[in-house]
Amino acid sequence: MRQISGDSPSLAGQLLIAHPSMLDPNFRRSVLFISAHDKDDGAVGVIINRPLDKQVSELVANDTPEALGNVPVFLGGPVGTNQLMFAAFDWKGRNSLSLNQEVVAEAFENVNSAAHQSIRAFVGYAGWKAGQLEKELEEQAWLLQAPDRATLAPEKLPKLWFEIMRGLGPWFKMLAAAPDDPSLN
Repeated sequence: MRQISGDSPSLAGQLLIAHPSMLDPNFRRSVLFISAHDKDDGAVGVIINRPLDKQVSELVANDTPEALGNVPVFLGGPVGTNQLMFAAFDWKGRNSLSLNQEVVAEAFENVNSAAHQSIRAFVGYAGWKAGQLEKELEEQAWLLQAPDRATLAPEKLPKLWFEIMRGLGPWFKMLAAAPDDPSLN
């Protein structure tokens, strides 16, 4: 896990993992990909482990272009939930990841390619004003982790938060397994 300091570089390209003690229902047990971060402008990201088990063609009332109809849809965050954003995860190098939001045109060009398979649609996004994310990190509401290809395999995304917690050791594994309401234990 990476720690952050006041003069830390951009967090863009990092995974932001909700600490097991986070109770905010918008982010409880979530894993976000930070697509943009600047200490003066804040941060933007999308939740990547909340698939809606729907495809674009099931959510868009108008005729959906064939190239985008089968794209899986995820709940990206609590902001702008009336918007559908398309993006693809682009690997640059071994473990450097970015979110390419210029994918709609590419989808039409590469409808049957492997690149098209990485396209996702997100309903909403997450955003933080300047200094807000840094403060939440200092309060240990979040954990930071570098992404890797194996962790972000599409079939692993729904259980990604639990897998990350198990990988952090017995204490986090135990916290992750605890019920939301301890009185039910």
